Amino acid sequence: MFSKTTYTERRAALRQLVGHGLILIFGNNDSPVNYPANAYKFRQDSSFLYFFGQKRDGLVGVIDADSGRELLVGDEIDIDDIVWYGSVKSVGDMAAEVGVAETAPMGRLQTLVDEAVKGGRTVHFLPPYRFDIQIQLFDLLRIHPSEQREAASKELIHAVVKLRSKKSAEEIEELERASAIGHRMHTAAMRLCRPGVTEQYIGGGLDGIASSYGCIVSFPSIVTMHGEILHGYPSPRPLEAGRLMLCDAGAETNDNYCSDHTRTTPVSGKFDTRQREIYDIVCDCHDLALSVARPGVKWWDVHMDVCRLMTDRLKALGLMKGDTEAAVAAGAHALFLPHGLGHMMGMDVHDMEGLGQTYVGYDDEVRPSSQFGTASLRFARRLEEGFVVTDEPGIYFIPDLIDLWRTKGVNKEFLNFDAIETYKDFGGIRIEDDVLITADGCRFLGKERIPYRADEVEDYVAAHRDASPLIY
Repeated sequence: MFSKTTYTERRAALRQLVGHGLILIFGNNDSPVNYPANAYKFRQDSSFLYFFGQKRDGLVGVIDADSGRELLVGDEIDIDDIVWYGSVKSVGDMAAEVGVAETAPMGRLQTLVDEAVKGGRTVHFLPPYRFDIQIQLFDLLRIHPSEQREAASKELIHAVVKLRSKKSAEEIEELERASAIGHRMHTAAMRLCRPGVTEQYIGGGLDGIASSYGCIVSFPSIVTMHGEILHGYPSPRPLEAGRLMLCDAGAETNDNYCSDHTRTTPVSGKFDTRQREIYDIVCDCHDLALSVARPGVKWWDVHMDVCRLMTDRLKALGLMKGDTEAAVAAGAHALFLPHGLGHMMGMDVHDMEGLGQTYVGYDDEVRPSSQFGTASLRFARRLEEGFVVTDEPGIYFIPDLIDLWRTKGVNKEFLNFDAIETYKDFGGIRIEDDVLITADGCRFLGKERIPYRADEVEDYVAAHRDASPLIY
């Protein structure tokens, strides 16, 4: 937790931005795995954490934007809970820690909402993403779950996005800590990467590191030889000599800030000629983004600059052809890069995406595209100092997508399908880092940078490959 002042200032800023009505910030509840007493590890809602700081389940934060009244709503635990899980702070003590003067049991929440509605006041809530909260909202406001996302308060969404987008010094410190754990995870994966080790073994090791140094992984770890599958989760298959291992993984700190990095490592320890050619393109695209990202620059433009560079370099390899500007405008590059250059980072690995990608990554100036590939650009608006974004270009050879485009003749004037066909066994390469936008540019997060240039990767593997006996 941060200081009491941090939370009181955040709520005051939220009240000012919203301006009127009753604001409800729902915390999460326990989520059962297979029966009520066997729950997944608890993770509090990020916006609740941002404004109310507490990690206990079954809480709702209430802010009266008109009067300034604040309440922490929740029931006290009973003796059965204490027997099994130990004693915890009272709701009153938790409220006091974050500067909230008033508490109420959960049964009182309906009365607070009814009073606001009767008085003709707006009840603000964020789009719910858990079914139990949807049911709670239905009980409180009689809004059907299918209508709640649309009924969610746009004023509240915009206010939360505005406040959470720019990271404070204490938030940056937590993000640095998450990146440090990410460094341990990814260098461990590089040390373990060799023929015969299973994807599952490495993935499990990464999850263990995240849990040991922090709270949890920030998302399910991706470890795969099939890097062309964007979310290729670890399987029991052993790594094979001559292949590439793509590892996309991150950690979440005990204070719930995230990291997200990707590295691609040659299983044999050295890139072959073809792998090195593609890897160097991705690396140069990654570095291009770093060189142009600064306050005032649209991330949309950074993405397109990367796409132009990638197209030029793939043309030099004989995989693409024609005019670069025309090819990028037509989306021909998306055969190789079917996702966006990056997304915002913070307490969520795709920060605030539950509020709606359009509100987080776009604005009145920059609107989403419906074009394949570009439609997956999660963040596109102008950068501001204090933003944290991922820089994650990639090149992938997806056999099914290649076959589909070739059969339909999609962008055939820009693609050399005969040459591309010879890469269908290649897999994919991605390099990803978390980047803080500074006053005059940007910088990596984390005190130590995970090796990412081709020579650095090969040298690190050669010097640090784990030779200890393992059981797969």
